[in-house]
Amino acid sequence: MKRYLTILAVVLVLAAIALPSGCQGPARDDNGVDRAAIVDQLYILESNPVFIAEVTQILESYGFTVDLWQGEEITVDFYRELPKRGYKLIVFRVHSGLLLVLEGEEVKPLERTYLFTAENYTTTRYISEQLTDKVSNALMTENHPLIFAVNSKFIQDAKGEFNNTVIIAMGCESYYYDDMPAAFIEKGASAYIGWSTVVSLEYIDIAVLNLLDNLCTGNMTLAQGMARTMDELGHDPYFGAYLKNYPAESGSKTIRELIR
Repeated sequence: MKRYLTILAVVLVLAAIALPSGCQGPARDDNGVDRAAIVDQLYILESNPVFIAEVTQILESYGFTVDLWQGEEITVDFYRELPKRGYKLIVFRVHSGLLLVLEGEEVKPLERTYLFTAENYTTTRYISEQLTDKVSNALMTENHPLIFAVNSKFIQDAKGEFNNTVIIAMGCESYYYDDMPAAFIEKGASAYIGWSTVVSLEYIDIAVLNLLDNLCTGNMTLAQGMARTMDELGHDPYFGAYLKNYPAESGSKTIRELIR
């Protein structure tokens, strides 16, 4: 059976109709090397050590030092502090999706994208963020407890600023709307790459490896690298998802140009 990234942030959002259901980090390390991060929230259900090892090798060969954040390390506060950590490139191997609300008998998505944490949901934490619709609960699978998820408004209000960071968001619908890409750019990122719609997990691990190889080993621009990946692998075979970048002008630049 194929396994897919969950797209539904099942909500018990307050004030909405609900469905039942530190210090600023340096941009470089002590040796003057640019820093990158792999944020692997999917580790808790869908670990892929081969993917992690190969991404790390590609990024290190490009000149990055690489930090790995996995599983239960991915909390609401992790996202809150992330802009201050000084990363120049971040790969989010993270569930994402759209918030759904019930209007009469019709289920509709809100135009706001959510990144999932691995932190179990409770009504007694992050109360102000829940009341202001920056944080919600989310469902990854029927057999896993509800977890917290943060949206683009939360990212906009996170602490610190990114420093010309390139963001690669691997999750479903990570660029269905432009709210999440815009939030990262407003926080100082230089480029955001995401998926147009729902995407299958087994496809994205392969596709993102291919993309990073094009961008780093091949030193291609974002547009060239994405086009090569789409040419070689095609759109997601189950959902038709394809890569998109934001803002449009970032497509003409390489990672080296973008992080400077």
